[in-house]
Amino acid sequence: MAMQRRDVVILGGGLAGLTLALQLRQRLPQLDVLVLERRREPAPAAAFKVGESSVEIASHYFSAVLGLREHLDTCQLKKFGFRFFFSDGSADIAATTELGQSSFLPTPTWQIDRGIFENYLDERVRAQGVQLESGAIVRQIEIACDGAEHQVSYQQGDGQQRVQARWLVDASGRAGLLRRQLGMHKPNDHNVNAVWFRVGVRVDVGEWCADEAWQERCDPRARWLSTNHLCGPGYWVWLIPLASGSHSIGIVADQSAHPIDTIDSFDKALQWLRQHQPQLAADLAGKQAVLQDFSVCRHFSHDCQQLFSPARWALTGEAGVFLDPFYSPGGDFIAIANTYITTLIARDLNGEPLSLYTRMYEQLLRSFYDSTLTLFVNQYPIFGDAEVMPVKVLWDYTYYWGVLCQLFFQQRLTDLSLLGALRSELLGCIALNAAMQPLLLRWSASNRPRNGARLLDQARLDWFVELNRGLADQLEPEQVTARLRANMALMSALAREIVAAAQREHPQLEAAEVLRCAGGSAAAAPAALLFPT
Repeated sequence: MAMQRRDVVILGGGLAGLTLALQLRQRLPQLDVLVLERRREPAPAAAFKVGESSVEIASHYFSAVLGLREHLDTCQLKKFGFRFFFSDGSADIAATTELGQSSFLPTPTWQIDRGIFENYLDERVRAQGVQLESGAIVRQIEIACDGAEHQVSYQQGDGQQRVQARWLVDASGRAGLLRRQLGMHKPNDHNVNAVWFRVGVRVDVGEWCADEAWQERCDPRARWLSTNHLCGPGYWVWLIPLASGSHSIGIVADQSAHPIDTIDSFDKALQWLRQHQPQLAADLAGKQAVLQDFSVCRHFSHDCQQLFSPARWALTGEAGVFLDPFYSPGGDFIAIANTYITTLIARDLNGEPLSLYTRMYEQLLRSFYDSTLTLFVNQYPIFGDAEVMPVKVLWDYTYYWGVLCQLFFQQRLTDLSLLGALRSELLGCIALNAAMQPLLLRWSASNRPRNGARLLDQARLDWFVELNRGLADQLEPEQVTARLRANMALMSALAREIVAAAQREHPQLEAAEVLRCAGGSAAAAPAALLFPT
């Protein structure tokens, strides 16, 4: 068996592996890249993989960094933002609180049919000169040390192949080939489960109510294009439309509130929906004949002890870490990890020592993971609160657009000089968010939420729309620093206003840590950032 040689071998030809291969070829066209993918045939549309909703970082990565905007505009669906209905147990969606936007926000995002997208990426990377081997089953991985090259043995049909490579990247998804071999799996404190399925027809929440006033409070033709969330205590249900004409539906639930064995088959899930989301259950009752798949994922959130190594291996996508599908961060973390990996390989080609950069990039990605995880851990009890949960969504998105998105859109993820100069301020921002999440939980635990027939319209919050619009600005380095500082000041003002709103209803609510991190008092809150009462 002859030994092949490549510069980079990527284990896995799904979303993470294919986008990394494309990014590497675009930035470092001299690289010889091999992708090993277990699947033999093209991916089927719709009934393929979870993770169809993209948000701002992933959408910018796909459209601008990788240059795939034309495909997204012509072959995928433009997303009408996130939309939340606090509809637990309700047979009338119009009688519940709706959180969302009445018009499209400036920065585009898309609903991604993973089968269509990954087949297109397959063609694109091949056209860029990447060798993509399908039906390749990895049998053995030999991690090198002391500057030697890694070796991979794989089976393809009846043949055995061996390849050595300077760089080895694991993009094998939940299989986590390297994570498992090196014993790097690391549990976290987020105990949630999910089931999901696709049906071969559209499921349109806009058709669940004929009331004209409800129809007209946002574009009635566009509601179905949102990532629609049907929310209740301890759970949420997603509804995501796909360009193939199918609809993706998932139930994500805290194990302590809704055990997985109550939803782990389609019949059980439908029975559960009859109790918690009866309008969706009624809609699905006539669509069982077009059920395309059903999948169960237990305790899906996980960490990893190491993602980047100076020995020239790395992990990306679910092969490394995964948080939660709420807010759809999976594609974001693929974009971030791939950007770090591409930069590390470029530095290696330039002959630069890798130890410092692997350590720094690992610390940065870990800080993004840890701070994003706080948005989910112990937060599921809030999800059914039609008063506190909209505030949480507003806060979480301000944090996301104001800090992490700025670093990605402005190509500053690897700017150690800028990040070092802002280190204390960024740590303060992380601490403020870490204090805010338990405050929101305490507020909700004390609350008797109002859940009336209303739309909380994000498009009417001028500062929120401007924060979204500003993502597309092309800034000079000093402007990036000024923008980040302005956004951190905005977060502090929003934090003080949230405290003021919570304490108006619950004067004894403890908020000292939030106010300490926000650098002010609730009395100094601007009273102009939250939804008007």
